[in-house]
Amino acid sequence: MIRQLHRRRGEKGFTLAELVMVAALIALLSTMALPVAKFTVKRRKEAELRLALRLMRNAIDEHKRLSDQGLIPLELGGEGYPPDLEVLVEGVDLVGQETKRRFLRRIPWDPMTGEQEWGKRSYQDEPDSDSWGGENLYDVYSLSDGTAIDGTKYKDW
Repeated sequence: MIRQLHRRRGEKGFTLAELVMVAALIALLSTMALPVAKFTVKRRKEAELRLALRLMRNAIDEHKRLSDQGLIPLELGGEGYPPDLEVLVEGVDLVGQETKRRFLRRIPWDPMTGEQEWGKRSYQDEPDSDSWGGENLYDVYSLSDGTAIDGTKYKDW
């Protein structure tokens, strides 16, 4: 009997109850971590959206600034804003310079829709308009119908 007692103490391994408890704790922790992970992914996408909008809006503003300085020739009926996003990527010829001035390397992807398609507003459109007049690209916005963490709509950013 003493030998059996010593043998049991010397055996290595876990009991079934210990394994069940560890599995239950892992399951509990993973169910708590899933919402946190989803929240983190959504926050990262929102940061990417803010950056993409800022890059495009800065490029539009820079095009307008150079146009106001007379470095970009105005088209008839134009206000100095680019006609579309592609012009910002392709570049424009500046007065007195041989090289083109590019404002964007590429049109950014909308992280909320996964597309390179953006809502556009013309200088002649109303500030809250969701249709583009087709000229004088004044502003861009996301085409996503989703709601941000702070409760605002992405298309209103």
